[in-house]
Amino acid sequence: MLYYQADSTPGGVAGTAPDGAAHRETKEVFLLSEGFEKVMSEVENIRVQRDGNIVVITMDRPKALNALNDQTLEELDRVFTCLEEEREVLGVIITGEGKAFVAGADISQMQSYGSEEGRNYANRAQALFNKIEALEKPVIAAVNGYALGGGCELSMSCDIRIASEKAVFGQPEANLGVIPCFGGTQRLPRLVGTGIAKELIYTGRQVKADEAKAIGLVNKVVPAESLLDEAKAMLAVITAKAPMAIRYSKVAINRGMDVDLRAGLELEKDLAAISFGTEDKQEGMDAFLAKRPAQFRNR
Repeated sequence: MLYYQADSTPGGVAGTAPDGAAHRETKEVFLLSEGFEKVMSEVENIRVQRDGNIVVITMDRPKALNALNDQTLEELDRVFTCLEEEREVLGVIITGEGKAFVAGADISQMQSYGSEEGRNYANRAQALFNKIEALEKPVIAAVNGYALGGGCELSMSCDIRIASEKAVFGQPEANLGVIPCFGGTQRLPRLVGTGIAKELIYTGRQVKADEAKAIGLVNKVVPAESLLDEAKAMLAVITAKAPMAIRYSKVAINRGMDVDLRAGLELEKDLAAISFGTEDKQEGMDAFLAKRPAQFRNR
């Protein structure tokens, strides 16, 4: 792990000692691992940027409306594999360059696929989206424009969706003679209910941001120019909490959705027990009783 020394005085500037002399306090600021730095420099269809303790991933094939081809899926998989091990990264934002978040899978690539190739393609994408969903850090989709087909499915694999007022969502696969296969037939009804999910998948109808919020597909709609700032602001609120608590909350919710209520409650108790044994729990409760801000260390 690479690291450097940085100012830790309020606001990142020099402080003043009791005798009036200027002084600097320092602390270790951990950066990304060398392996992740290497991946960041090698990807071509996405941009990966560190911003404090979060990472912003930008889908970057604007001429193709950020369509998901094999290379893009492989690059995203490499990035999220690294993120699983990057302890200093506490949250992730995914957004798109240009007028699309992701306008779907790459149809020119899929045109020649038969049954076996189609299943393998779906398998690769589902494995990636499952990895994003299972990442034990909060992931926010900042949906800037078209989120169609695989783009809508990518957004649904994230924990929270914040939409620009210009965002458009849809599952238009029936127009192409296929069904959603990157998770759309499963995640969409879990978010909006089976009736609305069937309507959108059967008709291929696209919905704008306000309707997407009304049906429960997105959490929030914001002006286009403030989309990334809004996503960062929400993630800042989340990452200020105990990272271990966020981690186990996500695991409890995600895994609990796949079991009955009684089993889910047992899972909740088990994960609560783990959280009670963390350093973050002790710091959080000590800080509360001492009426001071908590200094969580993700332990």
